[in-house]
Parts: sequence; C-alpha cells; structure tokens
Amino acid sequence: MYSILAVIDPVAFSLGPIDVRWYGVIIATGIIIAFLVGQREMVKRGLHPDFLTDLLIWAVPLAIVGARIYYVAFQWEHYKDHPAEIIAIWNGGIAIHGALIASVIVAYIFTKRRNTPFLKVADILAPSILIGQAVGRWGNFINQEAHGGEVSRNFLENLFLPDWIINQMYIDGSYYHPTFLYESLWSLVGIILLLLLRRVNLVRGEMFFFYAIWYSVGRFFIEGMRTDSLYVIGELRAAQVVSIVAILISAVFIIYRRVSLKNPPRYLDK
Repeated sequence: MYSILAVIDPVAFSLGPIDVRWYGVIIATGIIIAFLVGQREMVKRGLHPDFLTDLLIWAVPLAIVGARIYYVAFQWEHYKDHPAEIIAIWNGGIAIHGALIASVIVAYIFTKRRNTPFLKVADILAPSILIGQAVGRWGNFINQEAHGGEVSRNFLENLFLPDWIINQMYIDGSYYHPTFLYESLWSLVGIILLLLLRRVNLVRGEMFFFYAIWYSVGRFFIEGMRTDSLYVIGELRAAQVVSIVAILISAVFIIYRRVSLKNPPRYLDK
C-alpha cells in the first residue's frame, strides 16, 4: 500500500507578515538562469554587457501586465461585473501567451531604439525564453494548478514519476495529469535543440521562429489535456488558437526570408 504524503506548502518562507511563495521564488529563479545564459551569449555576439539588463527592466514588469491583460480579456464575462478584481493578480490569473506577446512588443521597440536588429536579439534569447518556461512551470506544480484531467495513481506510477510528484498531483481526492511536467520536459528538449542549432549558423531569425514553432506544437497538444483553459468561443481553446497562428506565422517568415533574401545575415554574424 502507498501513503499520501502532505502536499508541498506553497509558502517558501515568511518575512514578518509577508509570505514569500514558492511560485514567486521559482519564477525568479527561472528568470535569473535565463538571464545568465542569455547574457553570456549576448556578449559573445558583440552586444553591450548591460544590453539585456536594460531590456529586462522594461520587459519583465510589462510581461506580467501583458499576462494579466490576456487572462482578463478571455475571462471578461466575469471581470466586467467585478472590475475591482482586475488588478488582483495576487489571487492568480496570468497567462504565458500574454507575457510572451508583451515581451516581444517591448523587445521590438527596445531594439529599434538601440539600433540593434530585433531578430538578432530574439535569436540569442530563444533558448533563454524556453529556460524560463521550463523552470517556471514548476511553480504551477507547487500550486497544484495548470494540471490535466483525472488519471489513476497507477497511470502516474507507470510514468516512473517519484512519489513526491505523484503525491502533489493528488488534488481534492483525485490524481491528475502532470501537464506542468509535460510542458517543462518539452521545453527542456527544445532548449537542447536550440543550443545545437546555434552551431548550424541558421539565417537570422530562424532560431526564434524555431522556438515559436517548437513551443507552440507542444503547447497545442498539452493544452488539450488541461482543465483550466481559456476559451475563445465555445470549446475553442485560446492557447491552441494562438499556437496555430504562431506556427503558421513562423513557417511563413522562414520560407519568405529563405526565398526572398540573398546572402541573408546569419546567427553568428556580429
């Protein structure tokens, strides 16, 4: 017989009356690791050491705002009657696609003002974005959220998961698909592939477009398992629609640039 262990306390530690939650610690850890990896590569590619720091000062807070706006937009039927809750981000309710869209917009404007090619920066940061996503999903694990449909314990054991993961997926009397883990592992494989692609010296922009395609393919299928999806119309899941659009746009850009550009700049160009 197995025993159900206590779930992991979402509060990592307290500073007086302030509770510091594991979710925030994990997200911050992901950002720091992503920063260190991206910073090292940026310097190698000839950018100023402070470039990424200056970018993140704008991108991180605005990404959080974008994540919240995206979530509220797809839950507007609720928030239109409870407008005071729109800013209550501490109660949960952010979406990674909103954060990504906001980050891309901020990065585009920032690079234009710094007279630096946007696609050069996007290529360099593509592995870092996946690092942040791979680490950040473990915050969902701690919070017992963003999981899939109900499964048996035997199903989870057959995935060769350790007990501490299996027990954390025991929520309100049932076990659930650890979709956070599926997405984290998918992102990890993507990181490895992107780091290998650096050596291929792809056309500028293709590293970033590969990231968009890779993440979107995985997210499309994983989203279909989740029980907390945002919906566009009826049973049409917002994340799946965004994933399809991202795949199509990325594929078109790759083909267009390959066909139309003669001697295009490449990843290793400075």
